[in-house]
Amino acid sequence: MAAGPSPTGGEIHGHDHDHDDGRPSDIVLRVRALESLLIEKGYVDPTALDVIVETYETKIGPRNGAGVVARSWLDPTYREWLLEDATAAIRSLGYAGRQGEHMVAVENTAAVHNMIVCTLCSCYPLPVLGLPPVWYKSAPYRSRAVIDPRGVLADFGVSLPPATKIRVWDSTAEIRYLVVPMRPAGTEGFSEERLASLVTRDSMIGTGLALDPRSLAAEAS
Repeated sequence: MAAGPSPTGGEIHGHDHDHDDGRPSDIVLRVRALESLLIEKGYVDPTALDVIVETYETKIGPRNGAGVVARSWLDPTYREWLLEDATAAIRSLGYAGRQGEHMVAVENTAAVHNMIVCTLCSCYPLPVLGLPPVWYKSAPYRSRAVIDPRGVLADFGVSLPPATKIRVWDSTAEIRYLVVPMRPAGTEGFSEERLASLVTRDSMIGTGLALDPRSLAAEAS
């Protein structure tokens, strides 16, 4: 898919996909078959399995990416390296592996908001974001993210100023993306660990924003 304007005024940056046609891979089919067998024999509680998967999708998996983002917020030199050569910068923190060999980091600003999709299947940067969420692999997200990115963001509770451009990046077998969300206001003096706690999986896909520490403090009180 060639780069160009979207019908909604956003920008689409894509690449030709040369991997699969959206059908499950042999590995995925084997995992599904094994899962069904274990559930059928009573070895696995499907509810507990769902909880484990959700934990890896939203908490354990994205910790690596959150650490990368937090480091870029604190260290201008690392941020510049990340934007120039994300693969090497991410690998320097120990996060590398299959489906993370060729990474590109795109930075959100007040003028530009980036969002990631894989229009043909579910290419996803596993080493930094863990398991892809179910909605990322769904046909509605894959199609609407391209034709109606603002509508998709609204579904996720994100409302951007009309002047903010939206760039949609199409992941492929060759290139996967990491969104660097904007650093929340009021985080001056925060440690790297504390900053990382504000970075969510969705903010690194572009369907969300980094958490506002003031809102978290209000909820805790």
